[in-house]
Amino acid sequence: EAMPKFLVAIHHPENFDSSTEDESTIRDIDNLNAEMVAAGVRYVVGGLGAIDTAKSLTSQPDGNVLVSDGLYLKTKEHVGGFWILDVANIDEALEWGRKAVIACRASVEVRPFFGSRSEAPSAAAKLAE
Repeated sequence: EAMPKFLVAIHHPENFDSSTEDESTIRDIDNLNAEMVAAGVRYVVGGLGAIDTAKSLTSQPDGNVLVSDGLYLKTKEHVGGFWILDVANIDEALEWGRKAVIACRASVEVRPFFGSRSEAPSAAAKLAE
């Protein structure tokens, strides 16, 4: 059976500018990526473009889809990059998340993908038991 996949998402403040990251942060992130590759857990990695490049698509009452500039969620933080990891369980994903907090100097969110063995059973699945 395939190992579960977890999203490790890096959250940046709304005014974050990746061009201002210092060399030690960049080095630490590069080292973390190398460690993930060496451990065989890094499935996908991606840094996202600046928030002013984002487009939001929303359904309209008339059935059309509105495309607008900017982030969909109006918050003080946004996802700036992410890893998708193949790890054995949530504990291992959280350990990589801790390393990401330190390397990225940012808050991190760890979430399982639907269908992973570590995902909590849904209410419907509990009713079916």
